[in-house]
Amino acid sequence: MDDERFLREAIRLAESAVARGNQPFGAVLVRDGEIVLRAENTTHTEHDFTGHAELNLARQAAQQFDAAFLSQCTIYASTEPCAMCAGAIYWSGIGRVVYDCSARRLYEIAGPGLDTPCQDILSRGVRPVEVIGPLLEDEAIQIHHCYWHISEE
Repeated sequence: MDDERFLREAIRLAESAVARGNQPFGAVLVRDGEIVLRAENTTHTEHDFTGHAELNLARQAAQQFDAAFLSQCTIYASTEPCAMCAGAIYWSGIGRVVYDCSARRLYEIAGPGLDTPCQDILSRGVRPVEVIGPLLEDEAIQIHHCYWHISEE
């Protein structure tokens, strides 16, 4: 299934983010079965708390593509987009979100965050954004177990 292939690429990007000194989040933008953009979390290396993978990807996408193109795209995220990233996905015009690890499961490991499911935010807009997830959650959670437990020491 293509969703699984792209979700595994998002997990690989989350692993890459950790290798670069950032938090474990990755995202890919796909249109017609082809990856058109990749992004990882850059919060530590860029010294910017808004450097989430999905926000980085939405920003790049909006700069490179128009709304008609983006409405036909899917963002695959290693973890459910937070409220900030869900807003960026909505405003960028991306039409579909598929994610691996749920925010609720992440919070069990990393501690509480802004507990608002992305579906709650994206369902309130005037244009539809399809949301699917969590998928491959057991695979995606592994990088979080490694990262957040190491970070706590």
